[in-house]
Formats: sequence, structure tokens, C-alpha cells
Amino acid sequence: MAPKSKKPGKQRLAQINAPYHVRRKFMTAKLVRELREKLGIKRLPVRKGDVVRVVRGEWTGHEGKVVAVDYKKIALHIDGVTIKKADGTPVYYPIHPSNVMIVKLDLSDKFRRKIIERRKGRPEAIIEEEVTEEKPEEEVKEGLEVKKEESTPQGGE
Repeated sequence: MAPKSKKPGKQRLAQINAPYHVRRKFMTAKLVRELREKLGIKRLPVRKGDVVRVVRGEWTGHEGKVVAVDYKKIALHIDGVTIKKADGTPVYYPIHPSNVMIVKLDLSDKFRRKIIERRKGRPEAIIEEEVTEEKPEEEVKEGLEVKKEESTPQGGE
């Protein structure tokens, strides 16, 4: 959603005053070439747990896991990208999402996999290869059937 004005000051103001459902679109980053070819998508919103590579700025070349996503400041906090405060405590240095590329996606969220499928109509089998922590669907279905059989109606028998 692009601002309607061509004046930079008004564009910055519109970005600062944007609601959170619009800010989500500002938090997108490009995918690495391998992921782009595999999934057929150019960019996705960055989430906590993704592994990203900084491609611009002072921290160019650093790779790390996204620790936090700050929608208020439109910034990412990346593991390993820290500075020291005056008292010596390390603090995450905020990086704008346009300055990073997503190297590895966190696909533990089933809704994120649905977003990828919806965008390009890719078969779920391609996405399932990357997810190794999930249980097979058969185990999940068996567990649901057992729960249904164990439950008894509360009404009179």
C-alpha cells in the first residue's frame, strides 16, 4: 500500500502513523535465490525464528536468527547483531527489513505454509520437505480418533 502523496515528509508521516495491519506489509524481505526458485515467491514478511542475512549497511554479511520483530519501529533484532551500551550491556541493533534477505524460513506455523501455497499454488509436498519437527499426519489423526471414542455424552444413557 503506497502512500498517496509524492512529498517525502508526508510519506514518512503516513508510514509512522500507519496501522499495524499495514505495517505488516512494510516488514517484508526478499528470499535467497534457492528459496525463490524452490517456492516460486520473491518476498515474504519476516517472522521471529527466520534466519536472515544482512546485505546492506554496517552489518553487511552477518547471518543470524530473528530474535524479535518490532512493528512500532519497523525493525528486526537479529542474533549476533549487537552493540554495547555505555555500561557494557549488549543491546540488539535494529535493522530495517529492506536491508536483509531471508536465508531460511521458519515453517513451523501451518498458516505461513498456507500463505505460501495461496500465493503461488505450489503443492504442499515441496513445503513439507523443509519441516522436520512436525509429526506425520497419521499420528495426529489417530490421536483425534482416540479422543472422540473416549468421550461419552453427558446426557442420560
